[in-house]
Amino acid sequence: MEKNNNFMGTRPVFPLLMSMSVPMMLSMLIQSLYNIIDSIYVSRLGTQALTAVSLAYPLQNAIVSVAVGIGVGISSAISIHLGSDNQEKANRAAVIGLALTIIHCVLFILAGIFITHPFLSMFTDNPDVLESACIYTRIVLCFSFGSLLQIAFEKIFQGIGEMKVTMYMLTAGCIINIILDPILIFGLLGFPAMGVAGAAVATVIGQVCSFLLYVAAYRRKQYAVQLRLHDLVFDRAVIKQIYGVGIPSSIMLLLPSVLISILNSILTAISEVYVAVLGVYFKLQTFIYMPANGIVQGMRPIIGYNYGAGKRERVKKTIRYSLLSAACLMLIGTGLALLLPGQILSLFKADTELMDAGITALRVISAGFLVSSVGLIYAGVFEALGNGRSSLVISLLRQFIITVPLSLILTRAAGMGALGVWISFPAGELCASAAAVFLLKRYEKGVFNPFFNF
Repeated sequence: MEKNNNFMGTRPVFPLLMSMSVPMMLSMLIQSLYNIIDSIYVSRLGTQALTAVSLAYPLQNAIVSVAVGIGVGISSAISIHLGSDNQEKANRAAVIGLALTIIHCVLFILAGIFITHPFLSMFTDNPDVLESACIYTRIVLCFSFGSLLQIAFEKIFQGIGEMKVTMYMLTAGCIINIILDPILIFGLLGFPAMGVAGAAVATVIGQVCSFLLYVAAYRRKQYAVQLRLHDLVFDRAVIKQIYGVGIPSSIMLLLPSVLISILNSILTAISEVYVAVLGVYFKLQTFIYMPANGIVQGMRPIIGYNYGAGKRERVKKTIRYSLLSAACLMLIGTGLALLLPGQILSLFKADTELMDAGITALRVISAGFLVSSVGLIYAGVFEALGNGRSSLVISLLRQFIITVPLSLILTRAAGMGALGVWISFPAGELCASAAAVFLLKRYEKGVFNPFFNF
């Protein structure tokens, strides 16, 4: 087993980071492309349909947040145990993590049945929008087992450094979604036109197919962790280790859902068009942040393995190169948002009102892209080190503690309207990045500060 994983402790850091990150960046780009294409197809059904999917996003994102959050806990535990040469604990972390994921599947089915309508009815009085949003949300929640199990396997493979496997599986799921979207939404090739429901069904089918492909890939060869039933025991230390990182990570990923719900209620009081703008923005920002998250996903197992092996200098180099790589991506995103906002919004068939509001939003929010690379990378660093609490603090500052109060102050007290909401985004990123630098300097007496000896 050591032969399969010691490359994370021996290969030159930058080439290793790129070999681990680029597959994830490519798969994240494809996934981002799917998210955008999904919204483009739905936008052909009208602004109300786009608004309905935007309202459904918080609960849909809750699935991904829990799955990825717990998956990060599983991946962190696996990589740290492999780095410290504890094969038994690494196997146990993988098996226990899958068992916890199955429990979460049941909870989301119950949420789809009982929570969907009460939750969505808080954000719209339009019966057509509410009906479409409920249909879409119930499908993705009640059939969320594909997404949850797919992501659990994804994080297991990432924890052992098998990034190409996850790239292939993520890509396959997204391609299936992209192919099925127009067929099921508009009723092509003899299928009935399902509208918004078709978009949800296409998403679920893609996720289930991706999960089944992971199972097939695992069964084909022997990997650095083994999934065996006898490892499914009640191990309090392993469960605590998974949830110690996983719960803060899930909360961190749930924050956009909470944030969108609160901001939707603020923006609805101004005009429903701003709700659509916010929904479009969160679709578009994934095209920038998902590739950056690819760097985080490539970085985490390297940091976890070398942290477990006691190789501090390699941890620092990994952080340093990750920061520079993420900053390059954010510069590209900033340039696109500032120079081509109209062209980007035209993909969604934006009318004049949506176009005008959207251009302003993109240009203002993009001011925080570059500085956000610090908060994004440092949050991932703390997850890899097994310190979920510090990661959560950074994320709370990025997407809640600053953004929500500042939005309320600027929109109401200062009378800035929707512009106050857009300004709160870069303000939150700036505060979070400053806090991230401070926390890493204090963590273990600053031994992982990447700017020492730079």
